Amino acid sequence: MSVTQQQVEHILVVPTLLFREVGYFQGVTTNVEPYLKTLLDPNYTSFRPRDTMENDPSFKQLIPYCIFRCEGQLFHYRRGKGQGEGRLHAKRSIGIGGHISAEDQNLFGSPYLEAMHREIGEEVFLETPYRESCVGLLNDDETEVGRVHLGIVHIFDLDDPKVRPREKSIQQAGFAPKAELFGDLDSFETWSQLCLKHFV
Repeated sequence: MSVTQQQVEHILVVPTLLFREVGYFQGVTTNVEPYLKTLLDPNYTSFRPRDTMENDPSFKQLIPYCIFRCEGQLFHYRRGKGQGEGRLHAKRSIGIGGHISAEDQNLFGSPYLEAMHREIGEEVFLETPYRESCVGLLNDDETEVGRVHLGIVHIFDLDDPKVRPREKSIQQAGFAPKAELFGDLDSFETWSQLCLKHFV
């Protein structure tokens, strides 16, 4: 294997046809259980080269999308140029998360949960106790980015608003009431817009 081949990240995907078989939706669904039971089944998932998958709508990349909430206020930030998905640069966001990599596999745990906690640890300092719940899924086939991704929304209810950026690409970060963020809805990436409308 060449050095170039070794450097290609392989990410978790499921066939788009499988997603459609479970039940196609555009936008959001709160009916989490049947999707996760099927889409996270190792019999259906595979790890494929990220550079290929970013432009192949016959597969969906599964993305944990984590929202931090404390007493009605939401963590938010603006995506800088250092973030991996170039099509989302300069957009505002309320979600932290990213791809599930082949490196997240181990003998004992779920690659999905491993990836979710790894992404949180890489992107922010989470310095307070919390309660986490999976509340829905996101699908947006109306955008170029959305056609190749499927978001799984997790809400973290925090004891204190103690989340700080770890990555330089997470800019203008802080906590704000939902109403304030909703008033500037158009500046947010599509997934954050959907979450502000439906989940928080």
